[in-house]
Amino acid sequence: MNVRIELSYITPKGTETSFSSDEMRTAKALLLAEDLEKTARAKEIMFVDKYENKWTLKEMKKQMEAIKTEPHEVTVYFDGGFDLTTRNSGLGCVIYYEQNGKSWRQRKNALVEELETNNEAEYAALHLAVQELELMGVHHLTVTFTGDSQVVINQLKGEWPCYEAKLNHWADRIENDFDRLGIDPEYELVSRKNNQEADRLASQGLKGVDVTSTSEV
Repeated sequence: MNVRIELSYITPKGTETSFSSDEMRTAKALLLAEDLEKTARAKEIMFVDKYENKWTLKEMKKQMEAIKTEPHEVTVYFDGGFDLTTRNSGLGCVIYYEQNGKSWRQRKNALVEELETNNEAEYAALHLAVQELELMGVHHLTVTFTGDSQVVINQLKGEWPCYEAKLNHWADRIENDFDRLGIDPEYELVSRKNNQEADRLASQGLKGVDVTSTSEV
C-alpha cells in the first residue's frame, strides 16, 4: 500500500505549519514518521491512502504488524499465448510475496477455449492472476503487475487508448476487481526474455499441462 504523510510542524519558538508528503510505500512512510516523532516538533502525524482513508502512527504500526501474517510485498508476472491453429489460449501467472517472515512463489496456469486473440489471452492471464490474489486474501495493498504485453500494460496505465470492445471488457473487469479488493496496481513492462517463467506456464497450459503450486523461495 502507498500512503502520504500529513502532519503539523511546530518550531521551538511556536511557529506552526502543515506538511503533506508525496505518496510512498507504507514501510518507508512509517520509518520517516517515527523519525519525525523523535524531534518532538511533529504533531498530528497521519497516514493517508489514495482513497483518503487515514491512520494515526499508532494505528499504522498495529496494521503493519498484522500485515506480516498476510501476503504482502506482492509482485505478479503474467503471460498469455494464443494458438491460431487450435484457437486455444494458455494463461500463466507467477506471484511472489512475503508472509510470516518468509518469501513465497505461487504458480498457476490454465487452458481456455473461448478467446479470439493473443491480446485477449494476455488480459485473461492478468485476470487469472487477480483471481489467485483474491484466493490468497490479498487486499488493500500496492501490487506490481509485470508482463511483456505492451497493449495490456499501456492500456491499463492509460497511456494507450482501447478501441476493441472485448479488450475494454477485460480492462473494466480487472479494474473493478482492483476497486473491490482495494488493490493499488503498479505496472511494469518487461521483455519476453525477462518474463520467461510466466511464458513457460502459458505454453504448458496450451499443451494441457496443469500447474498449480506454492513453494518457499
